[in-house]
Amino acid sequence: MSSLSGRVALITGSSRGIGSAIAHLFAQQGAKVVVHGRDLAALSAVRSDIERAGGTTMQVVGDVTRFSDIEAMRLNIEQEFGPIDILVANAGGSATASGVIEEISEEAWRASLEGNLTATFLTIKSFLPGMKQRKRGNIITLSSAAGRRAHPKSPIPYSAAKAGIQLLTQDVAVQAGPFGIRANCIAPEAILTERNEQLIPPNQQKELADAHPIRRLGTPEDIAQAALFLASNQSAWITGVVLDITGGGFIA
Repeated sequence: MSSLSGRVALITGSSRGIGSAIAHLFAQQGAKVVVHGRDLAALSAVRSDIERAGGTTMQVVGDVTRFSDIEAMRLNIEQEFGPIDILVANAGGSATASGVIEEISEEAWRASLEGNLTATFLTIKSFLPGMKQRKRGNIITLSSAAGRRAHPKSPIPYSAAKAGIQLLTQDVAVQAGPFGIRANCIAPEAILTERNEQLIPPNQQKELADAHPIRRLGTPEDIAQAALFLASNQSAWITGVVLDITGGGFIA
């Protein structure tokens, strides 16, 4: 039997990159997968790929910085697939380049916090009450190595938002544990998503890879495998953990 057979999983921000890889892997492992995003064409392509491979999926569209959108998504999912067993709060991204703090605009600061920390908070706020009522559930959030260590070239609003996600996840783990709910966080380093492959020149990719004990950069599939472990019963006694997936680039 596949490790996620019969479970319903929502992966926010799954129209491409890490979220798409998680959605594909979860579907392969027997989950009914809900893919989410705002790019309808990209989202439909992911859904079609999963269904062609024999998976069961549906798609929802919504702005995860708006609680009303998330609540509408939740009701739609529950009507079609049933309640969510596994929530992967993946949606997010950096809205600012690296720079000194005094040059960061208020708008850029707010955009990063809204798109990452607030989005994760609102997503959990919507789905957690039902998990508590059912006395079961699994929450996985996505942070970043940028939220784990200071660096002079850090995109500060993004780093602060991702650090906030880590503590938020641990607080949820403590509060929700007595209800049979686990919450863990994945903190990847540089991942070769489609976007990063286009943005990072090949020579810089090699430099970054050589800085890791494992001499390569991570892939979305690497993160998907970590998410599968945390979603499965293999990690049944693991909660409140921030899991660094960095190829040895960050060793606490």
